[in-house]
Amino acid sequence: MHSEYDVIIVGGGAAGIGAARRLAANDASALLLEASSRLGGRAFTQDLGGHPLDLGCEWLHSGDRNAWVGIAEASGFPVDRNDPPWAKAHPGIAWSEDDEEAARKAFGNWEERLRVVAQASDRASDAMEPGGEWNPYVRAIAGFMSGVAPEAVSATDYLAYDDASTGKNWNLPLGYGTLVAASLPPSVTLRLATPVEQIDLTADGVAVSTRAGTIRAKAAILTVSTAVLAGDALRLPPGTEPWREAAAALPLGCNEKVFLEITRESAFEPDSHAYGNLRDARSAAYSIRPNGWPVIEAFLGGEGARILDDEGPAAMFAFVSAELTGLFGGDVASAVRPLAATSWSQMASIGGAYSCALPGQSSARARLARPFEERLFFAGEATHPFDFTTAHGAHDSGQRAADEALAALRDRDRQGGRVASAEPTRPAG
Repeated sequence: MHSEYDVIIVGGGAAGIGAARRLAANDASALLLEASSRLGGRAFTQDLGGHPLDLGCEWLHSGDRNAWVGIAEASGFPVDRNDPPWAKAHPGIAWSEDDEEAARKAFGNWEERLRVVAQASDRASDAMEPGGEWNPYVRAIAGFMSGVAPEAVSATDYLAYDDASTGKNWNLPLGYGTLVAASLPPSVTLRLATPVEQIDLTADGVAVSTRAGTIRAKAAILTVSTAVLAGDALRLPPGTEPWREAAAALPLGCNEKVFLEITRESAFEPDSHAYGNLRDARSAAYSIRPNGWPVIEAFLGGEGARILDDEGPAAMFAFVSAELTGLFGGDVASAVRPLAATSWSQMASIGGAYSCALPGQSSARARLARPFEERLFFAGEATHPFDFTTAHGAHDSGQRAADEALAALRDRDRQGGRVASAEPTRPAG
């Protein structure tokens, strides 16, 4: 390995690649270190049954202002701007229009009450109707959005995302993970399967220690998940405790996917969508034959996703098969078979889905985003003030951190290469 770079990027997900693109555009030498054997992080497209299925992020949320749209088009990746399947009703045989309307109304009322709760306890569960018939539905949808139960969701944080979203949800037929992994500039040096064990400050920059040795650079951009940052696998310089505390206030939720292969072509309508049991907080959302492929994707959050984490794939396949049978009838069992299941919460290099601020902790995002000693910079979806939980929020945070690092290097050059000696820059609060 080279012994000197302008910037070392730790983590090869959307944030790391966003940082790499900005650094490359400014002719800064960069090394990207990724713990796993692939690029993309929680953006991961895998060929399953001959189809590019997204195991992680899948939708270009706020597509009309999503940076990945421009990157896709510049790279020749098609972008599907049609409304997502969930925008249309696709009932199963056990579907009730009145029940669905009542459940959706209850969810909308919960979101409206969040604004009052945000000024008080900030605990999203306090906006739920006591004894409400559709509270399980609210819990399930909140689980899709945040990956945790409403008791662990900051109302302020939830509303920050909701208010900023444009509601445009577009799709990448070749896979979001495919695009992200293909977007690393060739000028950036890449080392896969190289987990970082320790980062130290030096007189003129940073020293990043890996199993393959120690690499020095003028600065480092840290894009690992909050689960990794709050854990003990990565040792950081003294004085970074407030950053770890901020990461702990932004734990990763639990969201998983289960894929089933459709074995009988006439069994389901293409590009349709269904929701499981409206009265079960564990229910999944089902994307059926996306792009016409013979596949069903079940998306689970919070309590539903924990079935997979606690009991394993067999239990999860059984659960979604039972829900599909309830929706479409008993012959479903002969029309589908298990294809794959994710395990994001079990991956040591990630540790979950996406970040969710605990009640009263929405300010942790800004605290986590601040530089440390003008040599260690932080990025990742958890550091974005309103586009957290998304790949475009991660990308934009990487570009922001890269801009901060470049500015620090320019200031250092003006000072003749000297690094300011100061007390650690601790976030306020």
